[in-house]
This record gives sequence, structure tokens and C-alpha cells, in this order.
Amino acid sequence: MIEPSLALQAGIRAHLNADATVSALVPADHIRAGSSRPEQLPCVNMAGAQTVFLGGAAGGQYAARVFLDLHIWAIEAGADTARSIAFAAKKSLLTWPALADSELDKFAVTHALFPRDPDPQYGHGILKVEAVIRWVL
Repeated sequence: MIEPSLALQAGIRAHLNADATVSALVPADHIRAGSSRPEQLPCVNMAGAQTVFLGGAAGGQYAARVFLDLHIWAIEAGADTARSIAFAAKKSLLTWPALADSELDKFAVTHALFPRDPDPQYGHGILKVEAVIRWVL
């Protein structure tokens, strides 16, 4: 098992890439980990991971709560495109992503924010994800 936030990122990336609606809006290689406004747009950058270890569970398992931000960036039609991508991703994530070597006990997109970028040609959205992940040690 890799660190829980990395497992969640990998699962979300694969899940969004497999969704035809999301794929029509964002190229597969533009859904990735990253923490700054990228050069290649549109994109979904996963950043700001926080892992809270919850301790042991039955059967030699371990659990953690993971918080993750999905930053959506767009330049063509800026804010409207960012909102469209965010809605498509949110809709896709109503079905939980599969994780390698671990299980999701809880998964939700809890917030959608659309802060104004200093450069008005850019659209920026943030989806906040929360998950409880369980794995065998």
C-alpha cells in the first residue's frame, strides 16, 4: 500500500480518465498531481493532500481519513469552462473510484469553490474531496 493520499490521487485520476464526459473536456495527461497554475490547459491538478491516521481496524487493517483538493484550470471561456469541468468531475465521482490495495469506507466531494484568478482570462475551480481509506498492514 502506498501512502493513502497517493492511492486516492491515483484512483481519482484513473476514474476521471475513464469517464467519457470528463475525457471530452480534459485530456488524460492533464489530470495529474500538481500545485500551481499549469501551462497546459484545461486541466485538473490534485494538490493539498492531508492524511489523518485513524488507527487500527479489525483484521489487521489500518484506516486514514484523507482530504484532497482537485484544482480545475481553464483558459478558453475561463470561469464557465472551469465550472463545466468541475460539474462533470463531481458527477463522475458520485461513483466511488477504485483504489489499488485498499478500500474506501467513505468518499464524498464536499465542496466546490470558484475563486477569481488575478488574471481574468483564467477560470479556476476547486473540488474538495474527503475519503476514509482502509488497508491491510
